[in-house]
Amino acid sequence: MQELDETDLEILQLLVADARRPYNEIADAVGLSPPTVSDRIDRLREFGVIERFTVDVDRSLLSEGVAVLVDLTVEPGRVADVRADVEDIDGVEHVFETADGSVVFHARLVDDAVEPLLADAVDLDAVRTYDVRLLSDSSWFPQPGDAEFALTCDECGNTVTSEGESTRIDGERYQFCCSSCQSRFVEQYEELKEAA
Repeated sequence: MQELDETDLEILQLLVADARRPYNEIADAVGLSPPTVSDRIDRLREFGVIERFTVDVDRSLLSEGVAVLVDLTVEPGRVADVRADVEDIDGVEHVFETADGSVVFHARLVDDAVEPLLADAVDLDAVRTYDVRLLSDSSWFPQPGDAEFALTCDECGNTVTSEGESTRIDGERYQFCCSSCQSRFVEQYEELKEAA
C-alpha cells in the first residue's frame, strides 16, 4: 500500500481553497505532472479522504431567515433517527452528532419559530430537551492543516501504516493493517456473499 504524504496534504489544501482548480495549476504548485496529480486525487478518493467535491453556499445571500444553532438532547437509541430527520429540514447547513447523544445543527430558518418546525420534521418523543441560540456570525475552516493521515483497518479498527494492505472487492477499496486482517475480512465477505 502506498503511504499518503506531504504532497497529498498540499493537494488537499489547494482543493479545499478551490475545488475547481485545474490539475495543471495544482501540478505547478506541488511540482508534479498533471497526470500524476490526477492519479493522486483518484487515490485520495479511493481511500475516502476526499468524499466529494462540493460548493460552499452562503445562504444569507440566497434567502432571508434567522441563523440559529440548535442543540437537541436525544433519547438513547434514537440519535440516528433524529439526525436523519434533521438532515431533511430545509435550511439546515451543518449537522453534528455528539458522543453524549445530542444532535446539534446550524440552520438558516425563514420562520424563527423552531418548535413548530421541529414538531413537523422530528419525532419529539425522541427529544428530551432542546436549546436554540441565535447566531450573529459563523465561519467554516475545512483546512486539513498539519494533520497526519490515519487510515483505519476495515477488519480490526487499528491504524493502517505503510506496511498495510489494500484490496478492492466488488468495486470498493478496503484498507487493512496486516495480511491476517485482510484474509479474515475477505473470507467473511465471501461467506456472506455466498449465503446471500
